[in-house]
Amino acid sequence: MASDLCSLSIAEASRLLRSRKLSPVELSAAYLRRIETLQPQLDAFITITADLARTQARRAERAIAAGDYRGAMHGIPIGLKDIYDTKGILTSGGSKLLIDRRPAQDATCTRKLYEAGAVLLGKLQTHEFAHGGPSFDLPWPPARNPWNLAHFTGGSSSGSGAAVAARLVAGALGSDTGGSIRGPASYCGIVGMMSSAGLVSRAGVIPNSFTLDHCGPMTRCVEDCAIMLQAIAGYDPADGGSIEVRIPNYRTGLKQGVKGLRIGVLRHVWEQDVPQSPELCRAMDDAVAVLRKLGAKVEDVQVRPALEYSDVKVVLAETEIYTINYPDLAARPGDFGEDFLARALPACLFQSSDYVAASREQGRMIREMAPTWKKYDALLSVVFGPAPRLDAHHPINFWAKPNANPMANVLGCPSLSLCSGFSASGFPLGMQLMGRPFDEATVLRIGHAYEQASAWHTRQPELTPGAAAPALDPPRHEPAPPRDLEAAQVDLVRALALKAGLALNERQMAILLEAAPYALAMAQRVRRRHERSLEPCNVFRFP
Repeated sequence: MASDLCSLSIAEASRLLRSRKLSPVELSAAYLRRIETLQPQLDAFITITADLARTQARRAERAIAAGDYRGAMHGIPIGLKDIYDTKGILTSGGSKLLIDRRPAQDATCTRKLYEAGAVLLGKLQTHEFAHGGPSFDLPWPPARNPWNLAHFTGGSSSGSGAAVAARLVAGALGSDTGGSIRGPASYCGIVGMMSSAGLVSRAGVIPNSFTLDHCGPMTRCVEDCAIMLQAIAGYDPADGGSIEVRIPNYRTGLKQGVKGLRIGVLRHVWEQDVPQSPELCRAMDDAVAVLRKLGAKVEDVQVRPALEYSDVKVVLAETEIYTINYPDLAARPGDFGEDFLARALPACLFQSSDYVAASREQGRMIREMAPTWKKYDALLSVVFGPAPRLDAHHPINFWAKPNANPMANVLGCPSLSLCSGFSASGFPLGMQLMGRPFDEATVLRIGHAYEQASAWHTRQPELTPGAAAPALDPPRHEPAPPRDLEAAQVDLVRALALKAGLALNERQMAILLEAAPYALAMAQRVRRRHERSLEPCNVFRFP
């Protein structure tokens, strides 16, 4: 019975809760039992808030009984990525540096979910500061993929992806700077919505990139995603990037279908820019066929190569996360995980002109998309799949290989990741639908129509209570010598690190040098010639 309750969607559970056929206390208890049983093999949680959950569930039960029903999230058990501040509860960012941090107040999203009546089951695993890959040198082990416990969940919302897929929570919040909601959603076979820039408040969320961070829900189906987004969307003066727009009812149009909608297919992304496996390519072809059969007007469209969006994203975001963490990077670099260092340290090589050039290019990219958004209601692209083994991760891949996800972050548009099929070995495959800024409703509508026609979301991973997770023996990464750097460039890298005040030991310097050729080449690519008066993207404008 407990397993059956945990398999209810948010939409299904909310109907039972509202009619008082199901108690929030009963539902939360079922989830807590499942967490107790499966958390040891999944490592999805950093902190389990069982006592708080029971208190909130009892409060929800009393309110609903008294006729004070707050909406579809009332009494629903959820989890939060451990970068969302929770008053008095550990919010660590997955890092040793914040291992004792207990915020004095809640993040805006946390508060909004509480006000909607949600029940917090705990704080979920994240890669360090919502960055880096699956690391084995942090205070908590990396989350494991419920479809195969030796495999990767995707990052950085790793615990959110695992917990939702494994039915440990009904829904969760993640964050996305370059795919950190959509990647785990894809690898774990769930739904993830990266909301438009400015739609959902980031106040009280540990920052990765002020320019590119987005918050959003991760759920088992599109309707649940709409429900959670409804609870957290809205203007917040505490977030300097928040934008005041009309918030529609995201569930209202879900069942309108896609007939007549125009969808552009970014086929070049998965066939040329970021070549994918034959299985995933076939799944994308099948998704196109489904959307066309449903009545959408579907055609291939070409935009900039994925590498160009990745370059802009990395120069902006790495500069910002390096700056945010600079005091600790300078004073105590050994307290960071090495995967974080492999991503953040090379930002010391970016110059102020590189950052401004990337911002100018972001603005150009946004303006260039205006004709495309006029022509198409949504764009279809790929995410990831199938999930690799946890111990196959290589830190340098972040620099060496672009992916399809940064495009939406750079453009500030909503992007919905959902399951597009399964590999022969049983792993989920993922696609994404991008829409016009603040047109989440259309993206959700298309996603729901596809989901209902394909039913991939109805599959569940099979987990055995009490089973031990397979042992992993991740190889110790040995930074490769900088073969692509001339002696003068090696001296330049060392000089820039010294000028930045980074006191790196020999191994940390080797980590920096390994990534340096990629970072320097990336900086060179974003330095395209700009006319003198071209503004950077983040120029302030007042109403």
